[in-house]
Amino acid sequence: MINKKKFDYTLAVLLIIIIITGIIAIYTASTSKIGENISVKDYWWRQLIFTFILAGVLFLLFKLPMPIFDVLVVPLYILNLIFLFLVLFTPAINGAHRWFNIFGFSYQPSESAKLLTILLTARILSKEHLSELRQLIYGFLCVLAPVMMIMIEPDFGTTLVFWISLFAMFAAAGIPAFYLLLIVSPLISIIASFHWMFIVLWIFIFVLVLLWFRLSWVTVTVSTILNIFLAIIMPVFWGGMKEYQQNRILTFLDPTRDPLGAGYQIIQAKIAVGSGGTIGKGWLEGTQKNMNFLPEHHTDFIFSIVGEEFGFIGSAILLILFFLLFWRITLAIREIRVRERKIVASGIFGYLMFQTFINIGMNIGLVPTTGIPLPFISYGGSNLLINGLAIGVILKYLNERGFIK
Repeated sequence: MINKKKFDYTLAVLLIIIIITGIIAIYTASTSKIGENISVKDYWWRQLIFTFILAGVLFLLFKLPMPIFDVLVVPLYILNLIFLFLVLFTPAINGAHRWFNIFGFSYQPSESAKLLTILLTARILSKEHLSELRQLIYGFLCVLAPVMMIMIEPDFGTTLVFWISLFAMFAAAGIPAFYLLLIVSPLISIIASFHWMFIVLWIFIFVLVLLWFRLSWVTVTVSTILNIFLAIIMPVFWGGMKEYQQNRILTFLDPTRDPLGAGYQIIQAKIAVGSGGTIGKGWLEGTQKNMNFLPEHHTDFIFSIVGEEFGFIGSAILLILFFLLFWRITLAIREIRVRERKIVASGIFGYLMFQTFINIGMNIGLVPTTGIPLPFISYGGSNLLINGLAIGVILKYLNERGFIK
């Protein structure tokens, strides 16, 4: 039941506006206009159907008592792991086993795994008298189970979302900053390994920060040696990679290396965004879309369509909507007093913001093509349903303020 005094109408309205914006974007992305001939695919009304399904699910969520909601987390997490296993035996689509086809609609269990993993991990991290080391171990174990099966599908982009949400939950759970630094330091060492000057500078800063945290010499020494080893071994690992794997990375850094192959999507996406100018080419007038130069323009590259047809102004409006949504979620995190719920909200914030950054960055050539959709905007029923449900969970937490301290 909705408590009118505590319900966050601003967050709910922002969610509705962004979903409607997504349906409009999907409609224009799925419509081809050549001269006077207009062809419309059914993606937009499928997204509309899932919007109504989401509305019904949110209605049931607000009616569901919190004790029952809490009881459902563990069995649903286990059931989702079973689905992640079973989906590996479904027919491959574009070389991946990710979807169940049910009555013409697709369900992607890796999407529901994001929210359920956050809910279970937050419950474990919020337990009293749990040492920081145990929090780290249990958190990694909760995420590792779904991540391993998602990697087999394969879907490496989605696995990154799990780790980012876990990192956000660790921060919300009060894990000391030096632990978080130790967690991300191997990744930074790998990135720095491309030039010896970056390695020296990074290791110098890393050691100074560890000493500033007053860690033991054993911890500092072991961590430093590990990171130096990773930085040194990466060139060897690079040499052992297959040529096509190296080309994917090099093409991301310079898409013109393979303009008709690995760099094609990034080049076409950047052309679409840049050609829109200030006000865009106009409704349904995007040539990159109409001539089908831009692949996956209703899913991964839908932001490019917004940029092409509505220009800088349209793109800026969409970015402002996302900014307001995330700003409102940060306010909600501050207002939530229950530790477990605060950790859940932080995990949701982390994964939604990461997906938004990666997708938009992918469309403008800042990050590699990963296949991560733009939340609420890209076509995808499972994605819309779970992302909307995640915001609904935060709204439910806010609505329950005062009942549980």
